[in-house]
Amino acid sequence: MSLDRAALRWNGWGRSGEGVELSESRAAWLMQQLEGRMGRSLERSAAPLPLEKVELPPSRLSARALAKLQEACGGDGVRSDHAERATHAVGRSLPDLFRLRSGALERVPDVVVYPRDELAVAATLRACADLGIAVVPFGGGTSVVGGVEARHSSEQTGVVVLDTTRLDAVLAVDPTGGLATFQAGIDGPALEAALRRHGLTLGHFPQSFEYSTLGGWIATRSSGQQSNGYGGIDQLLVSLRLATPEGVLRTLEVPHSAAGPDLNQVVLGSEGTLGVIVQATMRVSPAPTHQDARAVLLRGFSDGVNCVRELVQGRAGLDLLRLSDSAETELALVQRRDPERSFDPTSWVLSGLERFGYGDGRALLLYGAEGSHGPAVRAAVARARACARHHRGMPLGRAPGRSWRHERFRAPYLRDWLLDHGVAVDTFETALPWSQIETGHEEVLRAIAAAARAHAGGGIPMAHLSHSYRDGACLYFTLLYPVEPGAELSQWAAIKRDVTDAIVGVGGTLSHHHGVGIDHAPWLESEKGETGMALLRSLKRTADPSGVMNPGKLL
Repeated sequence: MSLDRAALRWNGWGRSGEGVELSESRAAWLMQQLEGRMGRSLERSAAPLPLEKVELPPSRLSARALAKLQEACGGDGVRSDHAERATHAVGRSLPDLFRLRSGALERVPDVVVYPRDELAVAATLRACADLGIAVVPFGGGTSVVGGVEARHSSEQTGVVVLDTTRLDAVLAVDPTGGLATFQAGIDGPALEAALRRHGLTLGHFPQSFEYSTLGGWIATRSSGQQSNGYGGIDQLLVSLRLATPEGVLRTLEVPHSAAGPDLNQVVLGSEGTLGVIVQATMRVSPAPTHQDARAVLLRGFSDGVNCVRELVQGRAGLDLLRLSDSAETELALVQRRDPERSFDPTSWVLSGLERFGYGDGRALLLYGAEGSHGPAVRAAVARARACARHHRGMPLGRAPGRSWRHERFRAPYLRDWLLDHGVAVDTFETALPWSQIETGHEEVLRAIAAAARAHAGGGIPMAHLSHSYRDGACLYFTLLYPVEPGAELSQWAAIKRDVTDAIVGVGGTLSHHHGVGIDHAPWLESEKGETGMALLRSLKRTADPSGVMNPGKLL
């Protein structure tokens, strides 16, 4: 089992003992800046409740049900101790963190099972369907939309969380064909380590990379931070095996097929509502031997949008294109400021640039390329540099690119630190065509700011353009707002409702790469339509007629 759950924080992000470490002066500076931008004072949150003090209801499963599960998974594969149940109750969304920190876990699994292979998964699903017990597939548990909450319907007698992380084997690697086959419970670092031994990479690096699994990436239609070059998980997937209560769905390991609808696309984004992904064959690439990531400062977000669009439509060969708007750019500078330093060269340079038009409204663009052919990498970076220069960009060199690579998986740790200090951080992401990116950015930001004022007395909204395509891009919004003690969940729900309504109102998708889960499900019909929802429900009735697979999610 490559993912050591015992080493992870049970009520926050990442490994126990890891987190954001700020000196007293830097922490005070950051909080002072946040208070000034929010227009109100902040108070530290209550200390999280220790795991041993969290009260859980007793398991509701009968002796017969436990015996069936032990028959499928073995005695050591069925666990119902306090820690297992608590750590598998929810994911890592903001409301999940509120529940974990307060110990108010309304829904917890009755038991957690760890099947070792496809046969054990299939046997578990059949047993749960026969017994009327809900099954929640659980990989890394990093869902930020309520996708792994331990829910069951009123007709079901309990809920089993099926932890996939024992399904972590590397089954085949084919360097000639650029293919690799894995069990789907393998996590990101283990997958990449196995491929690097063959000089290969999948190139899929979502922010959750360190703790999420291949099956989770497929089930949520994930996009990595370098998807401009490697593609999203939907482009990397070749074939899979899905265990359902009615049998196993398998797709062929072929490069392309015109034999009817693509069943891979049925499983991609299905969020565990049809079955459990147990195996997948992926397209892999030579591991990069050359990398170059740089930054440029632009006078405005609009200049950056036009530059990114031209680069993508011109097929510049870049892996990384990340454009921060002015609010995100400025907050990043605030975050890195060290008041103990008498001279900060970066701040000095940026202050000097203000007189040349790089002040209010300035936007930071990160761009980069990697690969096994040095001239191709250099040519891609040169094209980006020339495009940015055409849009009046001021080069900032490689230092911001190095910093981004070093810190790119660390943001969730900062979210936990801010929550300790009374600041909630939530994100909202969508995708729009290029013709609507700028107006969509402005309108959703206005809606986020209004929601923060109405429900939190203020906040700091910001955004970046994170994944881009020939016809449009993903807009990723972040909101920092003061937590209202005792009303955390209702405050979050009101903000979420207003912001999601605004995203739907500008014609954006509910989610670019986070999925639907519980949080977006109320709006799904507005995107899919009545006929589309009927088709999705008919798929579920075929694969899961008893309705035991991940109830309440997606549909």
